[in-house]
Amino acid sequence: MSGKLDKPEVGQGTGDLEDTPSKRDGDDWKNRPPYRTTDANEQFQKRHTAHCHCGRVKYWLSREKPLAAKFCHCIDCQALHGAPFQWAAIFHKEDLHFENGAEGLAFYHAPSKGTHYELPVKVSCANCHSPIMDEGRNMVLMFPGIIKFRSAEDKGHFDPHQRVVDLPDGKPKWVGLDKGSELMKDVQPNEAQTIVGERKIETIE
Repeated sequence: MSGKLDKPEVGQGTGDLEDTPSKRDGDDWKNRPPYRTTDANEQFQKRHTAHCHCGRVKYWLSREKPLAAKFCHCIDCQALHGAPFQWAAIFHKEDLHFENGAEGLAFYHAPSKGTHYELPVKVSCANCHSPIMDEGRNMVLMFPGIIKFRSAEDKGHFDPHQRVVDLPDGKPKWVGLDKGSELMKDVQPNEAQTIVGERKIETIE
């Protein structure tokens, strides 16, 4: 899954890495969503709760359902997550609130392979290294596997709509980016196979 998010539709693009908040404002990004822990967040609606494997990083989502949800099976995601694919959901930064701000988080800037905060950036727990989210300039792509869903209905809001493997599941299957490429014909049971992703850097706006 590669692309640039522009509320809420997904389109292709690499993003502008020359004028990111980290270069422009020093550490001021810690005082902006989703990291700020000021009085402005006292009325934050805690619709969903999530935490990393060790529990040191905790955050809340205020929106009931994501702007989009999908599985990504590109080679970069396979390498970084140690799995054939990753489950991801897209939110506005204002929809997410960390309990302790940026404390306890580790950052990885994939384009430079640097462990510093620079957008787009991958965020994980500094202790257990559970992947938390990918952050772009306006959106975050978070991983629903760490959400503590209160009901099957809540979890259903995060159902992905893009293929991971070629299964006869009745879901739309796109040649490339969903809604930005041609639809594939659904496979038959005897044709199902694992999809091998292409190497590409995933970025979000």
